Amino acid sequence: MPIVVQKYGGTSVADPGRIRAVADRVVRAREAGNDVVVVVSAMGDSTDELLAMATEITPIPEPRELDMLLTAGERIAMSLLAIAVNARGCRAASYTGSQAGIITDTQHGRARIVDIRPGRIEGSLAAGNVVILAGFQGLSTNYDITTLGRGGSDMTAVAMAAALGAEVCEIYTDVEGVYTADPRLEPRARKIGRISYEEMLELAAAGAKVLQLRSVEYARNNGVRIHVRHAHSEAPGTWVVEEGDEVEQVLIRGVALDDGEAKVTIDQVPDRPGIAAAIFKAVAAEGINVDMIVQNVSHDGRTDLSFTVPKEDVPRLEAVLVGLVSDIGAGRYTTDDGIAKLSLVGAGMRSSPGVAADMFDALAAEGINIEMISTSSIRISCVVRAHDAERAVRAVHQRFGLEGALLDGEA
Repeated sequence: MPIVVQKYGGTSVADPGRIRAVADRVVRAREAGNDVVVVVSAMGDSTDELLAMATEITPIPEPRELDMLLTAGERIAMSLLAIAVNARGCRAASYTGSQAGIITDTQHGRARIVDIRPGRIEGSLAAGNVVILAGFQGLSTNYDITTLGRGGSDMTAVAMAAALGAEVCEIYTDVEGVYTADPRLEPRARKIGRISYEEMLELAAAGAKVLQLRSVEYARNNGVRIHVRHAHSEAPGTWVVEEGDEVEQVLIRGVALDDGEAKVTIDQVPDRPGIAAAIFKAVAAEGINVDMIVQNVSHDGRTDLSFTVPKEDVPRLEAVLVGLVSDIGAGRYTTDDGIAKLSLVGAGMRSSPGVAADMFDALAAEGINIEMISTSSIRISCVVRAHDAERAVRAVHQRFGLEGALLDGEA
């Protein structure tokens, strides 16, 4: 039988009523003649609640024990869903990430999958079970429980779909698909019927929260077809596929906003070879990802260097910067969490000059200042003040005519 992998987010399994509704959907997929593998996130906001308890005890919890704590939420959700599916007369068995053969590196909090050993899952499917997996987690090569980072259940689903050769990986969420902007910020945003892996990668990297960035990258590398759908609707969603005839290269696919970054500025940095390398090697050694980087023009042998990092990493970064600023002979460092990153994404940018000018003009018309800029061949990103962010999304979305019904009439 064809294998279908379904992933349900925390809002989809937030309470017993929603779990029962998900169980009904799972049973329907099984009765339609599919082998079904279901990946679940923790119920509602339970992961945030567990994290809050840990940080109430200490600002920086020990990473190994934090992973042990946070994986509890998914284990609860998988067990309750398995109970609900079994109660409907459909056999189901639940498994943790380690039981499912998800092997990761040793990085706690942001572990990367290095291998999938799906033998136990394949055996359970062959025995006639619906398989239900705890998302977001795996077992490290050191035999420790690890977590895959925010949105890690997407990664679990895509990786298992690739390992099993699934027909499709369905990502069920609280929206009907991928939109030209977050519909909570821009009610006139429209649903995109099909989008390429490349465009989805850029949107995810820019802050669109529908899919985890690494899961899209894994899907592209392994040819996994993703269908993003609403958990409580039968309407078609958004297909994430290879770029080709079915994905027309429209000028702009969408606008994304990321309010989860902070800007770090190091003043009076000596402008000589090796200094930038020393700074970013120290940051990388802490496992902190840097996004945008801007270095000002040098004056009198010194310059200012700004870069953005996830807000959650700022406390660890500051511990590094205290000594680093002194070691390299810089002036001081400052951090600013009152920013947001606005991005415009579209494969059609490659052959359409003037997109950046139009974007900057739309922001200027609203009196919104741009603090940093970065680009790729299909993306333009700007850092603006956080209090201007929602207004910036609406202004740019309107300037590029993204309002309306289903994008390009796609189904």
